[in-house]
Amino acid sequence: MIDLYLKNGKSVADGSPVEIGVLGKKIVAVGHYLDGIEAAKVIDLQGKYVSAGWIDDHVHCYEKLTLYYDDPDEDGYKSGVTTVIDAGSTGAENIGDFYNITRNKITNVYAMINVGQTGILAQNELDDINTVQKDPLMEAIQKYSDFIVGIKVRESHSVVIDNGIVPLQKAKTFQKNLGGNFPIMVHVGANPPQLKEVLDLMDDNDILTHGYNGKPNGILDKSDNIRQFVWEAYRRGVTFDVGHGTDSFNFHTFDIANAAGLIPYSISTDIYNRNRINGPVYNMATTLDKFLMYGYSLSDVINKVTAAPANNFNLINKGQLKPGYDADLTIFKLEKNKEVTLTDSNHNHRQFKQHICPKMVVVMGKTYQIGE
Repeated sequence: MIDLYLKNGKSVADGSPVEIGVLGKKIVAVGHYLDGIEAAKVIDLQGKYVSAGWIDDHVHCYEKLTLYYDDPDEDGYKSGVTTVIDAGSTGAENIGDFYNITRNKITNVYAMINVGQTGILAQNELDDINTVQKDPLMEAIQKYSDFIVGIKVRESHSVVIDNGIVPLQKAKTFQKNLGGNFPIMVHVGANPPQLKEVLDLMDDNDILTHGYNGKPNGILDKSDNIRQFVWEAYRRGVTFDVGHGTDSFNFHTFDIANAAGLIPYSISTDIYNRNRINGPVYNMATTLDKFLMYGYSLSDVINKVTAAPANNFNLINKGQLKPGYDADLTIFKLEKNKEVTLTDSNHNHRQFKQHICPKMVVVMGKTYQIGE
């Protein structure tokens, strides 16, 4: 006897039938048809797609902030996302409070710790370099080892002011002390510092987020060519993550990058209260629609919000629809011939005729309907 049997689902890989058995908090069976299953609860998916639970590896969901904040469940299970990773909203001084709050959420919540002790209490959290201290950061990572999965460094001028790449340099030394493979996510934006200075410090343990923004300090030169140092970083294994956000995804930039083969490894939203309610982000599904518009297969798009972010942050029990993995699942429809308007971060609009529509999630073995 198992706890949950999901039947008549459809695989994102090829549309073939898929059925899933869940016992406790784990997936215990996956197949085209699971014959002879006895379960306490049976759900007929009626041909809907089912995938591993979606993971958004760049959100801001510490509710006590004033700039970038949200309820993790609004960014999470209510929109089809079973796991969120907060991207540096909190530092060593307040990440313990964030941890305590998230224990009562339905959505799985993890966090990157901000390299600055205060987190994003203000836009310029790295203006005072004295807030970047090794010992408090290391102590927090050790104390909350089941919660903190990376370090976040925001390397744009409004954040670092006159400190340039010093916060990232310090983060890289902390990374070495942690064994080298502890991920750092780096936010980029307006200069100084120059994007080249930032990317030159990054390697295959690091994640560039906001890489497809439309800002002058971006991946394109004045002739709309991808800068050589960007290719160099990409080819040596720096992970390119979307990090859509309010200001950080531009259709024109992505047109060029995508055509050239500079494609993102993972897709994230950089969602928080205001861009969830007012756009242009709204939710993960709307963000995924944009990549379907670019011709990515459904399988590839879903991989970029399941296996890819799990790999980015060493979530070894998540991101796969396989026995032994956590029972996190997203069930959704792909609505075709439905006209949708997609908007980038610079108010450019494009029309598309498909829409991913989440209908249900399973989070650690428990089922939740969406929008009902």
